[in-house]
Amino acid sequence: MLANLVCLKELWPFRLTEANVKTYSMKQAEIAKEWLVIDATGIPLGRLATRVATFLRGKHKPTFQPNLDMGDNVIVLNARDIKLTGLKLDKKVYLHHTGWMGGQKATPMRTMMEKHPDRVISKAVWGMMPKTRLGRRQMTHLRVYAGTEHPHTAQQPKTVELLDK
Repeated sequence: MLANLVCLKELWPFRLTEANVKTYSMKQAEIAKEWLVIDATGIPLGRLATRVATFLRGKHKPTFQPNLDMGDNVIVLNARDIKLTGLKLDKKVYLHHTGWMGGQKATPMRTMMEKHPDRVISKAVWGMMPKTRLGRRQMTHLRVYAGTEHPHTAQQPKTVELLDK
């Protein structure tokens, strides 16, 4: 048996050294970015946000690397027609602070949906992104519009159908 192992070692075509076993890391120029369009009509907010965050990070690609900006550019249309489950429209409150003493401001979701429905989706997606420099850069690839029109037709975006309606 030991003699067989010695023979196999001699017949092996190459030595397993650090030079032969390397993990390939993609370069920024090799990353293929696409433009995707998602229609948010009737999709629950959380399900939409998780799918958008996945596309922004690039986790849907087989070449995903967590330290590179692998994600696609995502356009979300019909932000005002998203589906909100439960009592979120009446009970959810968005908080921010001005930086001054006593400067905490609260905006109910109903008001936010009336004035800025695009910010509702942006804030939900940001909650699912990494809070790092890379996460902030990936968030710049998100475009949310309240209506059906967008100015990105020159990029020839592909339509993505979400089955979570």
